[in-house]
Amino acid sequence: MHLNRTTFYPEKYPTKEHYPFNLKTFHQSQRIEFSSPVTFFIGENGTGKSTLLEAIAHKCGIHIWKSVQARRVEMNPYEEDLYKYISVEWNNGSVPGSFFSSAVFGDFTRYVDEWAASDRTVLKYFGGKSLMTQSHGQSLMSFFKARYRIKGLYLLDEPETALSPKSQLELLRVIGDMSNAGHAQFVIATHSPILLACPKAEIYSFNHIPLRQVDYEETEYYRIYKDFMEDRGKFLK
Repeated sequence: MHLNRTTFYPEKYPTKEHYPFNLKTFHQSQRIEFSSPVTFFIGENGTGKSTLLEAIAHKCGIHIWKSVQARRVEMNPYEEDLYKYISVEWNNGSVPGSFFSSAVFGDFTRYVDEWAASDRTVLKYFGGKSLMTQSHGQSLMSFFKARYRIKGLYLLDEPETALSPKSQLELLRVIGDMSNAGHAQFVIATHSPILLACPKAEIYSFNHIPLRQVDYEETEYYRIYKDFMEDRGKFLK
């Protein structure tokens, strides 16, 4: 275990009108305890899972490979400020890590190709192949297998995107193996019942206010998939 907990300070929030500070979750939840090498964030879109994951990354000094954002019609000046109003507590000092989401992975692969253009040995880290010459799913698995062998804190935002069920099972094995080895800790926002099946993982539901842990069989994802597989006809009427 590297990261022990994240604590919220709602009394210091700069606004209650703008996202994410308008979410009751971040006002009524005091902290999140990390007592397992694998922790999942689940909940509907817009409940703050990804926003909190990015805030933790910022607070832990983990870089997010974002390209320059295009101009927008309306800007939210508080959109990325949650990290200023949380704290993180380490077990035995900070460790390096990485933040993954499909949106930023595309930017990352382009950066790697630019580096490899002047030093091809960079690609040895990813199996000797350019990530951009592989399919999206293949490049994701090459990245996961290479990166998560290193001691660190790994934050993943919906990594199942673009992964087939078979590849999700492969990622599940990678997460299980690396966390069991004792050097990697994962915090993952997901909608995947396959990934959620990781043994001994903790699951925090953002559909509950305040946040609380739920069992695997209690998750909506598990129940919906189970009901669909048992009687898909009732969903298609």
